[in-house]
Amino acid sequence: MSRKIRMGMVGGGRGAFIGAVHRIAAAMDGQIELVCGAFSSNPRKSKLSGKDLHLPKDRCYSSYEEMILAEKNLPEDVRMDFVSIVTPNHVHYGPAKMALENGFHVVCDKPLSFNMKEAKDLQKLVKKKKLLFALTHNYTGYPMVKQARHMVQKGIIGEVRKVVTEYPQGWLSTLVEATNQKQAAWRTDPKRSGVAGAMGDIGSHAENLAEYITGLKIKQICADISILVPGRKLDDDGNVLLRFDNGARGILSASQISVGEENNLYIRVYGTKAGLEWHQQEPNTLLVKWIDKPMEVLRTGGANLCPAAAAGSRVPAGHPEGYLEAFGNIYRNFAFCIQAIVAGKKPNPMHLDFPTVEDGVRGMKFIEKVIESGKSKQKWIRM
Repeated sequence: MSRKIRMGMVGGGRGAFIGAVHRIAAAMDGQIELVCGAFSSNPRKSKLSGKDLHLPKDRCYSSYEEMILAEKNLPEDVRMDFVSIVTPNHVHYGPAKMALENGFHVVCDKPLSFNMKEAKDLQKLVKKKKLLFALTHNYTGYPMVKQARHMVQKGIIGEVRKVVTEYPQGWLSTLVEATNQKQAAWRTDPKRSGVAGAMGDIGSHAENLAEYITGLKIKQICADISILVPGRKLDDDGNVLLRFDNGARGILSASQISVGEENNLYIRVYGTKAGLEWHQQEPNTLLVKWIDKPMEVLRTGGANLCPAAAAGSRVPAGHPEGYLEAFGNIYRNFAFCIQAIVAGKKPNPMHLDFPTVEDGVRGMKFIEKVIESGKSKQKWIRM
């Protein structure tokens, strides 16, 4: 294939945070180009945002509905190949559904949807249309996360017995949403975020990371969910006991009121032969703690890494890689898969290594069950 994959974007206009992250990540490997967008629910703001990005006027749309229908009617060698959805949670389902119905592949920010019904609808539609759907749980894109997954899959650390994952932040330690801070406002609003606050926003990342690395499924949960800032409408702190489908036990904590913390996501996986430890704020390092020999330190770009980890590294060892590159790995794999499909070939299995609509349904189920458990007097809730 001798062209770039063409991307349309929903959301991510002026004043947005995550839209720019997606655009940088998508462009990072030279496989994707942004060709159109509906960047805001405000038509004027959408047009101005498109102008900021130097897009042609006729490819800057007033709404996602207009964009999807107009792009469908363009010649095949001009129209977008996929839609990237970078909106608040309550505006994931509409554009994703319409894009799939009109034959476009989809990349969507997490969580998958506003509620479980929407998630299952999208799951059925992806299967029916046989289209690609990527969910940007970006932490799965880090090379050392892929290395950890490989070591679990190959039995190198033995059978998994325990998983501990935590995601503390401190940026919502006060009632920031009352100051009209945009990111805080929608994330703490049940009408835009859904049933969960911290558990939906960052707890879902911890859940996805645990299942991605271990290959296990959470079977039961027991949750303590709290709103610790007076006046807040959704949870800002939570602690969950986990039981996995192989009998392993786990602990998951998500907090946005942990003063002084930035994005201190980490995970520890304990097997019968060794334990693994990875920290998002030191992402180039994976610690391997053996039962019968000294601790081993694996580094991004180093020798003897698995193919997925090696492919996910762009620079020589010792040079920092992080958040943007992890996003970029998801977009790169997604682009390679579309290229294969356009060429009439089957995607390389290694390129299919990105979170899917199935992971999105798991995430929505986790979010809803955690909140249900937090409100229930019952000790354990089945996933």
